[in-house]
Amino acid sequence: MDLRQLNALVAIADHGSFSAAARALYTVQSNVSGHIARLERELGVTLVDRQRGQLTDDGVLVLERARRVLHELDDINAEMASRGEEVRGAARLGLIGTTARWVLPPLLTRLAQVHPALHLTAHEGNTTNLLPRLLAGHLDAAMLHLPLDEPEVDVEPLFAEELMLLLPCGHHLAGRDSVTLAELAEERLMLPLRGTMLRRAIDRATQHAGVELQSAVEIDGVRLLTSLALDGFGATIVPATSVPSWLRADFSRVSVPELPRRVVGWVQRRRPAPGTPTRALLTVLREVVLDQGSRQPGVQVGGDAVAVPRSG
Repeated sequence: MDLRQLNALVAIADHGSFSAAARALYTVQSNVSGHIARLERELGVTLVDRQRGQLTDDGVLVLERARRVLHELDDINAEMASRGEEVRGAARLGLIGTTARWVLPPLLTRLAQVHPALHLTAHEGNTTNLLPRLLAGHLDAAMLHLPLDEPEVDVEPLFAEELMLLLPCGHHLAGRDSVTLAELAEERLMLPLRGTMLRRAIDRATQHAGVELQSAVEIDGVRLLTSLALDGFGATIVPATSVPSWLRADFSRVSVPELPRRVVGWVQRRRPAPGTPTRALLTVLREVVLDQGSRQPGVQVGGDAVAVPRSG
């Protein structure tokens, strides 16, 4: 088994065919086919279904470990290249979309200033789909909605944000400083999809208050939920950072004090330990959140603000 074989398997998984993998690896298709055939003979299993160009079940198992091996080699190179003051190498960060919207611009600017040789790859998603990618080694770290019931990760809370009611100014609740969940129970709302972390947080609060919200529609995706509200499709409950700072004058944010704050934190695998580029990224990210977080409406940074609620 050698690295060319592992690279060929990963390339087929990422690009969907032997020919596309060959182009990505700057080689010819026969070389890719040869690497896979030798790896299959050595392992005694079929890794790629030639008819469909897709990995078999055995191929998927080998793929996950191959990615880890290749990522570990990248980390070794990065560690050796970063022995001096300059940090070199790559870091792969997952971010929930609402956080990415305000964190990435200052983060990229600051990284270019202090670590110009650090290459950041940012992957947008939600907590539900980013966490498995982190555990599988596809990501080095992620900024996710807390709490997490996952023993294989370390977590550092970074900021908390309010959950608020977003609605057009023509709505009868617009202009209020705050509303209660009992009042919201009388409305038909656009709500997050059941089972998502945001919806579970809302449902726990309504159960505690002894009310049930009426769902006009359920939407999987906080930014889509916000966009639909801004396009006039109805009122909704969303995290503060999903609402743009330039909110139009014909829309209103209203506080819902009974709803919990959403805590967002840095999440990384416990083993293997993060490499130098990932550690450097976290240091810069802390600075950015402290500097920019308090400028975001509805966001609190530091101290008791980021106390993580219990999962449930």
